[in-house]
Amino acid sequence: MSYLVPSEFVTKMVDAGESKIFMSTRDTVIRAYMAGAILALAAVFAVTVTVQTGFPIIGAILFPVGFCMLYLLGFDLLTGVFVLTPLALIDKRPGVTIGGVLRNWGLVFVGNFLGALTVAVMMAVVFTYGFSTPPDKVGTVISHIGENRTLGYAQYGAAGMLTIFLRGMLCNWMVSTGVVGAMISTSVSGKVIAMWMPIMLFFGMTFEHSVVNMFLFPSAMLMGGNFSVMDYMIWNELPTVLGNLIGGLAFTGLTLYATHVRTAPKRRLPQPHLQPAE
Repeated sequence: MSYLVPSEFVTKMVDAGESKIFMSTRDTVIRAYMAGAILALAAVFAVTVTVQTGFPIIGAILFPVGFCMLYLLGFDLLTGVFVLTPLALIDKRPGVTIGGVLRNWGLVFVGNFLGALTVAVMMAVVFTYGFSTPPDKVGTVISHIGENRTLGYAQYGAAGMLTIFLRGMLCNWMVSTGVVGAMISTSVSGKVIAMWMPIMLFFGMTFEHSVVNMFLFPSAMLMGGNFSVMDYMIWNELPTVLGNLIGGLAFTGLTLYATHVRTAPKRRLPQPHLQPAE
C-alpha cells in the first residue's frame, strides 16, 4: 500500500498547511463549500442507515465514505486546516503569518457552513415534501438530535459546556488522525483504510464535529426543532469549534511535528570507564 514513514508524511502535513495558506480566496471557499456539502450528505446517510436498521454502529461504520470522498477530491474541512496550517507557521515557512492562518480558518469556516447549510435546506425539503408534511422518520430523528445536543447540554450549565468542549477535543483528535491518514499512503486503498478507522471511531462515539453540526442543527431548526440559533451557537457550535481546534492541534499536529520533524537530541550511550594501566 506504499506506506510512508512518519518523517515523510509529517513533512507532507507541513507542506499541505503552507499551500492552503497561500491558496486563493476563490479556491479556498469553493473547496470548503464542497467539503461541507459532502460531509453533510454523509451525515444524512449515516442517520438514515441507523433509522432503517436500528443499529447506530452500522451508521458509524458507513459514515466515513463521505470523509474519504471529500479528501480524495482535495476539499478542505475546518477540522483539517486547524491542524495543518499552524504547522507551517511553527515551521517558519517563508511568508506564513498568523494573519494568513486566521484568514484560512475564516474562509474555510464560511465555505463549510454554506455547503452544509445548502444540504440542510435541500434535505429538509426532501424530508417534508417541500414543507407540506411533517418530517419523516429520518427528519424527526435529526430534529431531536438538534434539541438533545443543545438544550440537553444547557440543562447541566458549566458541566454541560465542559462536556461539549471535551467531545469536540476528542472528535478532532480522531478526525485529524484521519486527515493524516490520507497522507500515510500513496495508493487510494491505503488512504481509504487509514482514513476510515479514526472517522468511524469519532462518529460511533458521538463526539462533536463542528462541520457535521453545521448541517444537523440548521436542518433540525428547519424541521421544527425546539431550540434557537443562540442555543445552537452557545451550547454547541462555538465550544465545539474551540474543542476541535485544541484537540486536533495538541493531540495530532504538535505531537507528530515535535517527534518526527523537530525532534529532541538523541540520547548518548554512556561511555565505558577505562581501567587505568598498571
